[in-house]
Amino acid sequence: RLPITKQIIVVNDGSTDNTADSLDQLAYLDDVEVIEHDINCGKGAALQTGFQHARGKFVIVQDADLEYDPIDIMKVIEPLRTGQCDVVYGSRYLDSAEQDPSRVHRFGNWLLTTLSNRLTGLQLTDMETCYKAVRRDVLDKIQIEQSRFGFEPEITAKLARQKVRIREVG
Repeated sequence: RLPITKQIIVVNDGSTDNTADSLDQLAYLDDVEVIEHDINCGKGAALQTGFQHARGKFVIVQDADLEYDPIDIMKVIEPLRTGQCDVVYGSRYLDSAEQDPSRVHRFGNWLLTTLSNRLTGLQLTDMETCYKAVRRDVLDKIQIEQSRFGFEPEITAKLARQKVRIREVG
């Protein structure tokens, strides 16, 4: 229901529950493309598959568990739409540092983000965020190798190496 033209790519990464049946109900929608992996290949592999099928000017990741409200996509892509940057990370911590009630999770995220920042020279608050929006031409220059959750630091490092303009929004 976002007020933009969009292509929605859903990659079913080998789910063994009723996910495939649920996705069959979306097949009639013009802007939805469902892709099936026969076996679970991992988040990075699912994203690689989705990226290969994406045709838009911008590409954004939305996890299927809907931990985040898709309406937030509008805020995340706005700096791309206005040409302020090439990449936008949606930070869970800019607007509300205590958003995640788990101290262990927050500490782990802080540790991984700090390590990533030291290695890349970036100053992110949430490297592990779901929302990463990238201009298509920038994404096309990156070869993703990680098939699991290693995707997060890998794409961050490769974007930093390209010296693109990266911005965070809450």
